Amino acid sequence: MRRAFASAAALLLTGSAAAAMEPKAAVQAVDASIARDWPKLDALYKDIHAHPELAFQEVRSAAILAKEMRALGFTVTEGVGKTGVVAILKNGAGPTIMVRTEMDGLPMEEKSGLPYASRVQVETAGGGKSFVAESCGHDNHMAWWLGTAKALVGMKAEWKGTLMFIAQPAEEIGQGAKAMIADGLFTKFPKPDYAIAAHVGAGEAGTVGVKDGAATSNSDTLEITFKGRGAHGSMPSASIDPIVMGAHFVSDVQTVISREREAASFGVVTVGSFQAGTVANIIPDTALVKLSIRSFSPEVRAKLLDGVARTAKGAAVMAGAPEPNIAHPGENHAVMNDHDLAVKAADYLGKAGGDRIDYVRPELPGWSASEDFSAFVEAGVPSLYYMVGGYDAEVLADYAQKGQPVPTNHSPFFVPNHDKAIRTGVRTLTLTVLMLAGA
Repeated sequence: MRRAFASAAALLLTGSAAAAMEPKAAVQAVDASIARDWPKLDALYKDIHAHPELAFQEVRSAAILAKEMRALGFTVTEGVGKTGVVAILKNGAGPTIMVRTEMDGLPMEEKSGLPYASRVQVETAGGGKSFVAESCGHDNHMAWWLGTAKALVGMKAEWKGTLMFIAQPAEEIGQGAKAMIADGLFTKFPKPDYAIAAHVGAGEAGTVGVKDGAATSNSDTLEITFKGRGAHGSMPSASIDPIVMGAHFVSDVQTVISREREAASFGVVTVGSFQAGTVANIIPDTALVKLSIRSFSPEVRAKLLDGVARTAKGAAVMAGAPEPNIAHPGENHAVMNDHDLAVKAADYLGKAGGDRIDYVRPELPGWSASEDFSAFVEAGVPSLYYMVGGYDAEVLADYAQKGQPVPTNHSPFFVPNHDKAIRTGVRTLTLTVLMLAGA
């Protein structure tokens, strides 16, 4: 079935579809739409930036996007996959094209100093408080998603088919795409012929990355609970100290990368959380370590997962402790961009002008971050996932001159130039739809 579907997609790409709009004319029309709608897109971005919501809590964002899409004439369904939105617009016979944005923010404090910086806090499961911030850039995505819809509605004479715009929850925890699919995304609604999405990053503004093949990495979340024996801080010999076990593990697990992984292959093991104890004079009986593991190939992924598990068990054996519990609560596979789509899009976008298009060959690595957009690809939808630069060239040069790293996604200081990023996002997504569904 996958082979037949891919063959049909390739046939559509190679000449059976109606001709797409001439690229330079298309980008001029899209830029005119952006200019006309910019005040509203700018206001939407700043509003969402100041009011972020965590995974599966995106009630406000979903309501805003649903209202905007209804005003454009889309048929809108809310509550798909808990808080997701599906908006459908039919415009004659032609391909069904899915355009996706994410809606969730991150549980962290923003430190950008912007006048519209988020100061939102929410209660945590443990009864405390957590800040929430749009530090991954999904506020840019929601704005360019809406801008793309506005542009395509204004250019209905230039394309034919069905638009399927989805606003997805819970990308940051890797569960939103699967939740929407499980809730009937491809059975209650038309299964798309193509899916497209884009992500803002720390590259140069006005640049679009078109990756052929693996665009993002595999991602695995592990939670390891080391089991010890609690005791008074003055009598460590009465304990089996899980903090010491965890500390050995945190240090030793990096040898899986340095000694077991092939040097030329990509692999990352990050310990993002170490939770143990309550006060200084109590040795706890457990310690919880949470890891994020990234890779591109299935072989490296399997080696890393096995190596992490062996290292954790070894730390427990050295301490004379019971075997640790190893949970695997989340995983996302690499986003595999369709080859024919990538080649065609790089050519079309390059001819359109307006942004610099960087085509990245299949044998070269993609972006090290991960994405649950892969769930749509694995459901049998030929897809394209772009990377959009977010920083002015002058800003990048200034960081380089100072010898400092540029704040990346998930940094409390990550604030792309939304003016440029959103415009590039609208151009990229709109032109891709016109390329695929040109009238």
